[in-house]
Amino acid sequence: MTINKYNINLQRTSHLSLKSGGQFQKQIAVLMSGGVDSSTTAYLLKQQGWEVFGVTMKIPLSTNVNKRTCCGTDAAFVCEQLAIPHYFADVTEGFEEIIIEPFRQSYARGQTPNPCADCNSLLKFSLLWDFLREKFGVTYLATGHYARICKTGEGFRLGKAKDYNKDQSYFLYGTPLEKLANLILPLGEFTKEQVRAIAVDANLPVAEKSESMELCFAGEGDYRAVLTDEAFNKPGDITDMQGNKIAEHKGIANYTLGQRKGVGFAGGKPLYVGRINAEKNTIALGTRDEVSCRTVTANRLNILIPEELVAGAQFSGKIRSYVESHPCKLAEINQDTITAEFDLPQFAPCPGQRLVLYNSDGYIVAGGTIIKGLCEI
Repeated sequence: MTINKYNINLQRTSHLSLKSGGQFQKQIAVLMSGGVDSSTTAYLLKQQGWEVFGVTMKIPLSTNVNKRTCCGTDAAFVCEQLAIPHYFADVTEGFEEIIIEPFRQSYARGQTPNPCADCNSLLKFSLLWDFLREKFGVTYLATGHYARICKTGEGFRLGKAKDYNKDQSYFLYGTPLEKLANLILPLGEFTKEQVRAIAVDANLPVAEKSESMELCFAGEGDYRAVLTDEAFNKPGDITDMQGNKIAEHKGIANYTLGQRKGVGFAGGKPLYVGRINAEKNTIALGTRDEVSCRTVTANRLNILIPEELVAGAQFSGKIRSYVESHPCKLAEINQDTITAEFDLPQFAPCPGQRLVLYNSDGYIVAGGTIIKGLCEI
């Protein structure tokens, strides 16, 4: 991805500035949201002797909600306290085209996108990182993600965090292989409680700040606020998995695969969204068994350990961020796609979400965008 395609504006917020010649010194850019994790990351790296500077992305807000907690001034205040330079990087143009518009298009196709994974792989670790390297000559980048970069005899590996409950490696699977050696993730060795304790001891003003859980470009609110076009909210039929009409829905933007609450139909037993057909503007409901399957296919691959990605190999696969990984084997691989066959049926694999494969050491071998999971009827 060329950095010249998008206009990135950089604004320095303090009297401090980065020294030139970053490629020859121990300099590192820390992507800072203003939360406790990225702030603690900056603090830890400075304690370790790095010459740190903070960078906060300014992104567009795609709703009428007047709230932008992800792009506030907390990061600048933390950097001032730590006596390190801080910059705002306005990535509005790229964010609109790379993240928000594909997000809308995915829902228009009846898919469930993962904009956080896209933001990491396409924006933070590609467009923005390349821009910072060209601007400052700095080759190292750090974030507050809970994951680990490990150096092995075979090369650098991206793996799960020590705290499995906070592990965010799933969102980072798309990191370019050649950049793993220069990506620093200090929090991979800590639990969330330990990170907050470090922040308290360092007197960081964000030590007790709550976590943001929703979409940053939706004002930390419901994702549906971004999907205001009439096409997303046009009523249509709800059917069973065999195609028989049983009710009417409020618009496909209001539903994701596996959803149970708020579907608008009570069938006397638990029913889940099992299929979304954007072309026909219908959704289908089914039992848990009907919306589960063992085989999941993904494309848009990022391969981090090529030598291990062979047909028949055993892995631990993950199909969404908030579930555990489960045993599977690589049933098929070709130039564009991989197909994983799980030992047990997986609940509602969502086209648009990610399939990420881990080896027995907890390192990511490969990942991609799910294009098929549920049986076609």
